Amino acid sequence: MTRTAMLSFLFWQLIILSANPYLTDAAGGGWQLLQKCIGVSAMHMQLLNNDRVVIFDRTDFGASNLSLPNGKCRNDPNDQALKVDCTAHSAEYNVATNTFRALFVQTDTWCSSGAVMPNGTLIQTGGSNDGDQNVRIFKPCPRCDWIEMSNALAARRWYATNHILPNGRIIIIGGRRQFNYEFYPKSNDAPNAYSLPFLVQTNDPNIENNLYPFVFLNVDGNLFIFANNRAILLDYANNIVVKTYPQIPGGDPRSYPSTGSAVLLPLMNLEAQSVEAEVLVCGGAPNGSYTKATKGNFVSALNTCARIKITDRSPQWVMETMPTPRVMGDMTLLPNGNVLIINGAANGSAGWESARNPVLNPVIYRPNNALGSRFESQNPTTIPRMYHSTAVLLRDGRVLVGGSNPQSGYVFTNVLYPTELSLEAFYPPYLDAQFANLRPNIVSPASSTKLKSGKKLAVRFSVTGTLVENLVSVTMVAPSFATHSFSMNQRLLVLTIQKAVTSLGNSTYEVQVITPVSGNLAPSGYYLLYVVHQDIPSEGIWVRIK
Repeated sequence: MTRTAMLSFLFWQLIILSANPYLTDAAGGGWQLLQKCIGVSAMHMQLLNNDRVVIFDRTDFGASNLSLPNGKCRNDPNDQALKVDCTAHSAEYNVATNTFRALFVQTDTWCSSGAVMPNGTLIQTGGSNDGDQNVRIFKPCPRCDWIEMSNALAARRWYATNHILPNGRIIIIGGRRQFNYEFYPKSNDAPNAYSLPFLVQTNDPNIENNLYPFVFLNVDGNLFIFANNRAILLDYANNIVVKTYPQIPGGDPRSYPSTGSAVLLPLMNLEAQSVEAEVLVCGGAPNGSYTKATKGNFVSALNTCARIKITDRSPQWVMETMPTPRVMGDMTLLPNGNVLIINGAANGSAGWESARNPVLNPVIYRPNNALGSRFESQNPTTIPRMYHSTAVLLRDGRVLVGGSNPQSGYVFTNVLYPTELSLEAFYPPYLDAQFANLRPNIVSPASSTKLKSGKKLAVRFSVTGTLVENLVSVTMVAPSFATHSFSMNQRLLVLTIQKAVTSLGNSTYEVQVITPVSGNLAPSGYYLLYVVHQDIPSEGIWVRIK
C-alpha cells in the first residue's frame, strides 16, 4: 500500500470511528438455538435455584403447541378463547439437559408479575380476566407444579411490578388502573392496598405509560420507583415519598407501553459508610408513539440512556447515546458487572402489531468505561424478538432468550412477526474459547452454601493461565423475573475483598471477601456467586444468604 493510500485509509477509519463513538470494539458474542419449539411463548421467565427456568404466557391465547400430560385438561368457564383446553400455557426448562416439560396453570397469567421468596419459592401474582387477583406458587422441586390461590390479592394486578423486601415479603406496585401497592404474604397489620398518588400523576390519559414501573431497593431500604419519565424514593413502610427525582431530559416516557428498560447498576464498596447506587434507563418510545402506532405510523424509538446516582443529595440524569434506537429491549446484568441490552425494535411501541424493524444486534454496556465509550455492539441473532420477549442470565454465564408474540393469539403465518416458540442462548464474549485459560473455576464453597450477612467468606478457585491478582473480583447476582422488558428483583453486588488473593499451588487460589452486611444491600434468598478474572467470570454457584 502506498503512503498516500495508507493516509487515505487512516483518514476514512477516523471518519467512521467519529461517526460511531459508541463502538469500543468489534462486534462479539455468539448464538445457539436451544429449542426450535417449546410449545409455549416465553412471555415470562424466572430462573430458580435448581437450574430450571419457569416459563409461561397467558391462558386465553387458545390452544398452545404443548399438550398437558396424561390427558389432563383445563376447564375454565371464564376463559375468553377456549373453555376446555388440553394444552399447557406454562413450561419448565431444564438448563442442564436442554429439555422441558409442561406445567398446569388454571387462570389467566397474562402480563403478570413475580418474585422469588427467600426459601427459593416463586410467587407469581395477578394477570388478567379471572386471574387478576390470584397468587400462584411454584416450588423448585423435580416434579412440582403450580399451586393457585384465588383472590389472594387486595386489588387487580395486571401490568404490576414486584420486589422482594429486606424482611422477606414482596411488595406489588401498580397495574392497570391501580394507583396503589400491597404486600404478600398478607399480615394483620397490612391486609389491604395503600394509595400511591405518584402513579396517578404519571398516568397519561388513554395511554398510561406508567405500567410495569421500574422498581429497585435502594441501599437505605427505601424503594426507587420510576414510572413514565420520572421517579420517586418511597418509604413504603410509612407510605411517605422521601425524595422526588428530576424528570428525564426530553421528557419522553420510558415505561409500558413506551417500554424502555432499566437496571440498578452493580453495587460496589459495600463496606463504605455511604454506599452509592445508580440506575440506568435505556430506550423507550417518544411521546405519542403508542397512539401513532395504532394508526400505522411507527415512530423511531429512543436511542438514549439516562443514568442517575439515586443516593446523591441533588441527583441529576446524565444522558448517553446507544448505537441504535430500541423499544422493548431487555436489560440483563452480566456476572462481570456489564449490562446486556437485547431484543426489541427500532420503531413503534409495545402492543399488538405496534412495532417494526427488529433490532437483532445486542449491545453490551460497560458502566465503568468513560462516558462516550461504554457501548459495544454484538453479533446479531436471526430471530426477531419483539413484543412479549424475555431474557434471563443462566448460571453458566449464557443468557437465555425467548418469546415474541405480537399477536393476540398463536399466529404463525401471514403476519410480519409470527408467534415465536423457540429458545436461544446468547454467549457473551467472555465465553469465547480464547479466554478459557483466564476463566476461573470455583473449587469451594460448594453450591447451595448458606451464608450469613457481614461474615468472612473464603472462595477458592483455579485458573489455568497466568493470574493477575488485582483483576480478581467476586460478585453475587440475584436472578430476576423477566417480562415486558423489565427484569424484576435483578441485583448485582461486588463483594468487598477482605484479604487479597493468595496462591495455594497447582494453579489454585483463594480470595477472602465479606458478605453483604444487611438486607438493604442483599435481601435474603438465593444468589449466583461468581469469581471474575480480567472481566471473565467463572461458572456460578448457588449461595443462600440470610
